[in-house]
Amino acid sequence: MAFLTIITMLALMQFAYFGIRVGGARGKFGVNAPATSGHEEFDRYYRVHYNTMEQLIIFIPSLWAFGYFVGNLWAVGFGVIFLVGRFVYAYTYIKDPKSRGVGMLMSILPCYLMILGALIGAVMNQFF
Repeated sequence: MAFLTIITMLALMQFAYFGIRVGGARGKFGVNAPATSGHEEFDRYYRVHYNTMEQLIIFIPSLWAFGYFVGNLWAVGFGVIFLVGRFVYAYTYIKDPKSRGVGMLMSILPCYLMILGALIGAVMNQFF
């Protein structure tokens, strides 16, 4: 479970880092709190942070359930792909939102696979 904890903490640190970047973008583009839009580039930083929060709601429970019912090392592998995918997503989305596809797929596909795997694993554990 230590590896799952490490991946989870790295994901939370990544989320905090993206939040810090939003703060920097506020100053750089003159978007004062509590505004959440106002400059196109600021909006991209904000969306990366917000979208990452949305993904964490799926990622963290699926990571732990998959790790428990299927295997820790597989979950860690999917977790690493997710983390790299989030960085790819952030870089490409801020550069050009239309280019975010690869990063988004690298983030969401591991989550969907872990959800499905954890569900199958839990059913198998409970009934077979």
